[in-house]
Amino acid sequence: MQTQSEQNQEVTTPLYLNGSTPSISTPDASLCNSLQCYMVLNETEKAAISSICFIAGPVTFLENILVLLVIASSTTLRRRPSYLFISSLALADTFASCFFTFSFLDFHLSNQRDGPNIYLFKLGGVTMAFTGSVGSLLLTALDRYLCIYKPSNYKVLLTRTRAKLAIVLLWCVTILISFLPLMGWRCKTKFDPPCSRLYPYVDRHYLALWTGLQLVVLFTIIVAYVLILWKANRHETAMGGPKSGRQSVKGQARMRMDIQLARTFSLILLILAVCWLPVLSFMMVDVTVTLTKEQQRMFAFCCTLCLVNSCVNPLLYALRCKDLRAELFALLACRKACRQCLLGNTSGQRKQNGSGIRKKVKDQAVSDSNPETVSESVDKQ
Repeated sequence: MQTQSEQNQEVTTPLYLNGSTPSISTPDASLCNSLQCYMVLNETEKAAISSICFIAGPVTFLENILVLLVIASSTTLRRRPSYLFISSLALADTFASCFFTFSFLDFHLSNQRDGPNIYLFKLGGVTMAFTGSVGSLLLTALDRYLCIYKPSNYKVLLTRTRAKLAIVLLWCVTILISFLPLMGWRCKTKFDPPCSRLYPYVDRHYLALWTGLQLVVLFTIIVAYVLILWKANRHETAMGGPKSGRQSVKGQARMRMDIQLARTFSLILLILAVCWLPVLSFMMVDVTVTLTKEQQRMFAFCCTLCLVNSCVNPLLYALRCKDLRAELFALLACRKACRQCLLGNTSGQRKQNGSGIRKKVKDQAVSDSNPETVSESVDKQ
């Protein structure tokens, strides 16, 4: 029978001949076995990100809904290819304000642990919104490029039918690319490499494809606007010589417009770079190496910049356009007149005057701008 001392004998650690202890194997830091690896925000960071989303999300939604309503209510604007592209941009940013805000907060704040299909469906909605937004920015940039470089053939090159076909093609490709992970192109190991450390269930090869496409699109947008700026600068230099009479007045007006366009497009390029390059940089790094938790936290904050970009887009591309502002004011004036009529505070003559005011404002907007494009009137205040 064993004695009490034998039962309580100490277990000694074996030693090598040189007196050192054997190394104990530890799990690989790159491995991840649950969604908890992606929920990296602390309480302070959650409060900061939720504040950004709760402010930018509703503002983005209201701005873009307003743009869509104004364009939809105006027959004149609906006929112009430029405003069709702006409508596509506003629709994509409306989706972004809804899908991104809900999905991002649901995952990082509520710690929602969805299954692969549900998570990839939500992610596909967010990807579709932002891909459609950047794609619409590309169409808008190409529209302005054609207007500046091919003014005489603009109406032939970019008809309303071709603009609609371009928008339909854009959204078909966007939806297909966005939901590829849901359709099967996903990470087989769920969380471990080659899975992305930024998005669970997402294969790094798919992330590389999407990031590469976004970089190509952004590069094309930048090139288009740089060429427009170069054209405006060259035109400004050419108009610098002495001129007289009517030609001088028209030349100076055109030069002022080119300078205003240059300022607007420079602002567009700056905002694009600030909002998108940080996110795409993190994605490219995630394709090659395993990100740390600190880098994951930084990426979460950078993602909110994409929402901010969707919030700024209506101000840059839509509400700065004189035609659209005129339609907005006319719509508000008409609504006010109708409200007064319903309240019984106006007579039949005032109702006629109210509709006349709307028609006068619309006619003035059309006469002051190019009826086919917003490229040359985007910054005429």
